[in-house]
Amino acid sequence: MKKYLFTFLLLCSSFTMAFSEVDLMKLMQKPQSVQGEFVQQRFLKALSTPITTSGQFSLVKQKGLLWQMQKPFLTDLKVTPQGIMQWNGTHWISSQNFGQSEQIKLFLGLLGGDISALAKQFDTQLSGDQKLWQLRLIPNSMLMKQIFQYIQLQGGDLVNEIEIFETQGDRTVIRFNQLRVDQALPPFAQQALQ
Repeated sequence: MKKYLFTFLLLCSSFTMAFSEVDLMKLMQKPQSVQGEFVQQRFLKALSTPITTSGQFSLVKQKGLLWQMQKPFLTDLKVTPQGIMQWNGTHWISSQNFGQSEQIKLFLGLLGGDISALAKQFDTQLSGDQKLWQLRLIPNSMLMKQIFQYIQLQGGDLVNEIEIFETQGDRTVIRFNQLRVDQALPPFAQQALQ
């Protein structure tokens, strides 16, 4: 009997030590800032080859994201709780679209690890451990069901890939590399994300 009780306690303790969404949220919210490079590939049903863009990004906790596309052409976007803006060379121009606030919350939640905000619009499925995890977001709201089949994130200490599957069959893959945590921002990023 003691042997079975010990085995049962051992099994229970291994389940309680599993990597949870709370653990993932704590891990992803640790850095104050993350910078690096991105490569984004958009696979459209109508095209045989993906549309590929690449560049630099800076994500600052509670401030927003600066997305600096360098190829195939230069464009700077910033995503903050106030909206999405594009740099025209002298100042930021706001882009106000219907439903944009939900997209902004989603995007900042994906990158910043705000799983509680994501849970309002998605059912979540987490697998793996702290070193290699995968989080699948399955839409549960009518708005998100119209746009996404599901979204999949994977990473370790940080998100290193986001894959977005849209309802009409298109797919986007964003890979992050050369990641730097809590390092000084370049002057333009610092000014953009004040």
